[in-house]
Amino acid sequence: MLIGNVALRLKELLEEKTAELGWEIVALEIMHDHVHLVLGTDPDVSPTQVMHALKGYTSRVLRQELPKLRTMPSLWTRSYWVSAEVIQRHIAEQKTRN
Repeated sequence: MLIGNVALRLKELLEEKTAELGWEIVALEIMHDHVHLVLGTDPDVSPTQVMHALKGYTSRVLRQELPKLRTMPSLWTRSYWVSAEVIQRHIAEQKTRN
């Protein structure tokens, strides 16, 4: 489902929303059925807040713009995955860059 114009528009929406919220997209990969996203946020922003903001916004706009998505019961599931290992590796890499 996340291919072609849908994937391109999703990328634009994620970039818009994260910029609006003052977050930095470190890495983004849109697969056909899920998204890999590494974000830089303020430390007081929880993963739950991030997912709520991004999933809610992108679902609402994509469904408004693309009628074929309105027939789906939901665009996103409630699930998400946060990897402490990936976060730790990213922090370590940042330390070596300075």
